Amino acid sequence: MPSVQNEVLYAMQPELAPTDAVPPARFGAKDVFDLSWKSLLDAYSCTECGRCTAACPANTTGKLLSPRKIMMSTRDRLEIVGKNINQNKSFVDDQKSLLHDYITVEELRACTTCNACVETCPVSISPLNIIIELRRSLIMEESNAPQEWNGTFSNIENNFAPWKFSPDDRDLWAAEA
Repeated sequence: MPSVQNEVLYAMQPELAPTDAVPPARFGAKDVFDLSWKSLLDAYSCTECGRCTAACPANTTGKLLSPRKIMMSTRDRLEIVGKNINQNKSFVDDQKSLLHDYITVEELRACTTCNACVETCPVSISPLNIIIELRRSLIMEESNAPQEWNGTFSNIENNFAPWKFSPDDRDLWAAEA
């Protein structure tokens, strides 16, 4: 993500930061307004054949994830938003969002991002794009990550790598041999 890359670059080299820089409005997607037009078009283009769900290893092992349901939920939310806009001439907040109200955290965390759903789709739809954007919002906006991931995130922040070793000590293992 260019916005994240720029933030890291400016933290490391503040002299490169523009004086008129504006922070990004949002990371990831919480509702259909935050998704790309391609993801929204994919939701309407889905033929509901179910091949994506049949190919999904997470679904095969009994997890809650169904790529087909992700597309159908996105389409359902779009329909509700469209009716809201038609009725009120502009969107009036209905206290719902795609994330949490239509697609659960458990569904998003079950995805292994293996790309099987995309590969098997006969019309080249990508439920994975929606899943990744919703997960990005979960982690970067809500700080809602599984406990197991927090250690890795902390190590990346502090040590610039997923390991607990400081950058100065990383090559010490080679000297022991």
